[in-house]
Amino acid sequence: MVFVKRLVQLDVDSTFIQQEAIELLAAKAGVLEQVAAITASAMRGELDFEQSLRARVGLLKGLPESAIAEVQMEISLTDGAQNLVETLHGEGHSVSLVSGGFLDIIEPLITAMSIKYYKANKLEIVAGVLTGGLIGPIIDRAAKGEALKEFATASSVAIENTVAIGDGANDLDMMALAGLSIAFNAKPVVIEAADLSITEPTLSSVPQLMGL
Repeated sequence: MVFVKRLVQLDVDSTFIQQEAIELLAAKAGVLEQVAAITASAMRGELDFEQSLRARVGLLKGLPESAIAEVQMEISLTDGAQNLVETLHGEGHSVSLVSGGFLDIIEPLITAMSIKYYKANKLEIVAGVLTGGLIGPIIDRAAKGEALKEFATASSVAIENTVAIGDGANDLDMMALAGLSIAFNAKPVVIEAADLSITEPTLSSVPQLMGL
């Protein structure tokens, strides 16, 4: 049997990890309600992703950098996530993570799991304090799609041999491009667009869904 290398790209918040990092940071800053209101507005289509992200991050201004380490300790992997990465890497496949959340939060996970390909937003920190700003390009719906193409090329995987897994509208571009798209406990619009859907709070079925 000929080996066909695959690339599996996953959204992070509420897919690869169980939490939403922005909400954990907002709770530390005492602005959870305001952040939730902006999120709801974005869900209704009143704000695009970049506008809503910048508005929510703006509310974190003044939060000490130490809050990032606290949140790193509070996040937990989705059931089956670690085994999925180990299985894929063990069989010679590649894994990438793309997040509309923050690289600052997930860096320890990326390092610990030897994940080579990743993109996420970067919080601006000056003198040990969050400024309420972001550094560099925003990782939005289009950027996640571009990342899939970039990482497929970098890992020598044909685009038809890629898998994209996500739960929100921000994941639709990468899911449309991937050879196989899997909705994970997703919004109705994502389930409708995906090839397959997982409705259990675990990623353990992914290898089987991929035919591995």
